[in-house]
Amino acid sequence: MAARLQNMNKFRVVSDLVCPWCYIGKRRLEAALRELPPGADTSVSWHAFQLNPGMATQGMDRNEYRLRKFGDAERCRAMDAQLTEVGKSVGIDFRFDLQSTIPNSFDSHRVIWLAGRLGVQDAVMEALFRAYFCEGVNFTEQAQLVKVAVSAGLEAARVERLLGSEEGATQVQAEEQEVKEFGVTAVPLFIIQDRIAVSGAQPPEVLLQALDQAQKVLRKQRSPAKESVRSGCGPAGCDL
Repeated sequence: MAARLQNMNKFRVVSDLVCPWCYIGKRRLEAALRELPPGADTSVSWHAFQLNPGMATQGMDRNEYRLRKFGDAERCRAMDAQLTEVGKSVGIDFRFDLQSTIPNSFDSHRVIWLAGRLGVQDAVMEALFRAYFCEGVNFTEQAQLVKVAVSAGLEAARVERLLGSEEGATQVQAEEQEVKEFGVTAVPLFIIQDRIAVSGAQPPEVLLQALDQAQKVLRKQRSPAKESVRSGCGPAGCDL
């Protein structure tokens, strides 16, 4: 298969900051990319999807939110424990014990959009995930969002100007609308070569197989395809 993966390898990743499976999916994508032939051209971009679009701007207490969604504290603890183990397998130290608040993620998506325009999107995405899931940073505070974005290569004044305006809002809303029109209800979603869509935090080998298939489709000039949702987060919660 590796011999065929020689053209630009394009991945568009639809995700949300508050989705733990999206962080796991990022690690698995990185592992897949390391398997490509030396010198292979790769493009990875990150696109918006809000799991909780109606979340208040001040966010919501994480424990209260999860009890309302899942209805049982023991179930919530079991889900966190299982995600923690999966995270360790890909080098992520999930610290759910440090998380106090589920934020509204719209502003974070605007920052990610800006980072894409300025060429530091992957670094900003990584920094946001790490801060939220491993350090318990509360992103309902815009100052924290600015601080983390700056640590990943953005200028403070530029991020503050973005957050103090409506810049990027239309573009983020358009990204969300586009994927919803395709029936997407859960993330992560990997759109490969604009031809194949893989749902869920799939293992590296699955992503490589999809890339190989997408290149075959490109050569045949066929239409995009979709696959079922697995190992992701949707309105009803995160699959385990």
